[in-house]
Parts: sequence; C-alpha cells; structure tokens
Amino acid sequence: MSDVRYKRILLKMGGEALAGQGEFGIEPQRAAEVAQVVKDVHDLGVQVALVIGGGNLWRGSVGTQYGMERSTADHIGMVATVMNALALKDVLERSGVVTRVQTAFEIRAIAEPYIRLRAIRHMEKGRVIILAGGTGNPYFTTDSAGALRAMELNADVLIKATKVGAIYDDDPMKNPNATPFDRITYQEFLSLRLRVLDTTAVSLCMENNMPIVVLNFWQKDSVKRLILGETVGTTISA
Repeated sequence: MSDVRYKRILLKMGGEALAGQGEFGIEPQRAAEVAQVVKDVHDLGVQVALVIGGGNLWRGSVGTQYGMERSTADHIGMVATVMNALALKDVLERSGVVTRVQTAFEIRAIAEPYIRLRAIRHMEKGRVIILAGGTGNPYFTTDSAGALRAMELNADVLIKATKVGAIYDDDPMKNPNATPFDRITYQEFLSLRLRVLDTTAVSLCMENNMPIVVLNFWQKDSVKRLILGETVGTTISA
C-alpha cells in the first residue's frame, strides 16, 4: 500500500465500456474485462469508487430530439446507470471482490441509497462501491456526478476512463496532427473548450483542487500503472 500514488480513487467511466457491437447493450465479456481492471487496482490495496454512465442503454439527447421532456429523458438515463452498476457488481462479486451499489435515488429492493459516510465505510472495509443514478438530478451529467462524489468521498484523484490515451488540443480522430498534453491546468482546459469532460465537472474540481487524470482505460494496465506512479494520460490540475 505504501508504494501506491493514490490510496483512494474515483473512477468515472461511460456506459459504453460495457457495450458490445455498436456500443449498445451490456456485453458480458466486456463487463468481465472492466471488472478485471478494477480488481487489479483493488488488489493493490487501493480504495475504489466507481461512477458509471448509461450511454450504452440510453442517451437523453436522443429523447429530447423527438420532443421528450428533458427531465424525463435524464431520469431514464439515471435508471440505465443502475442497470450497468448491477451488471458490473455481479462480475466483480464473482471474481471475489466484495462490491456495493449505491444509488442517488431510492431503489432499496436492489441497491443501497447513497449515504456518504456509509460509502466511505465500505471502502475502508475493502469493498468496491459503484455509485449509480448520477447526482439524482436532471440536467447534470455523470461527469459532474463523478466530480461531486470524488469530493464528497475525499478521493485522491478523479480518473476519467476513455478510449484515447490523453487530452489533445484537437480531435485526434479528425486531425492526425493533434498534440497530446501530459499536463494541463483547469483554466487552460476550460479556455480551450475541450470536450473530454463537461465544464461543470472541471469547474467543480478546480474550485476544490481535485486532480483529474484522463487516460485510455483499454491500454494494458493503464490504471494500475498510474496508481503505481507512472505518468499515464493527461493530468488536469492547478
């Protein structure tokens, strides 16, 4: 435990991490791969909290394009995050990692309500916690939920899991000459209007001096290597 850079982390990932072909649905093999990454970090003695999105099952923006009321569309997305959390919990439990799901809205038959001190206690006892339901409010993304929970749970870092290895000054999918950053300040991120995270999440982290690391979740041992002190991805900090 003394060899790790961070003792408590908040890992934020999109629901697409669990998706199969077409980035839709829950693919058991993908869920198993995600669980293995989490288990490898947990086995280092690191306390782990996860916030997961629901984009593999529902995107509120699609609903609003067809006239759905925004709050309703967002509430459906919150329920989708619970489905993803339960799927990931099942895989983690079967791999030997004791896991608890907590939700931002009450759904007691299948998950605990989010209670900050209980969540911290779970982590102190060596359990992984998965925090579903976003912030419990419409109009807020799961990025914002991840930032909020990272602060509430006194995490050492917020890790944003993506499919790219860093933050770039332009879209690397469209511009092959885009330059990656090793480190960038909150203000620089906001002024460049980069879209890797939403501005509300970054602003909240800036106000509370919570470092953010954006990395490629699917690069071999990327999260583990970060925890062990390597420079991985892009760090957003003061």
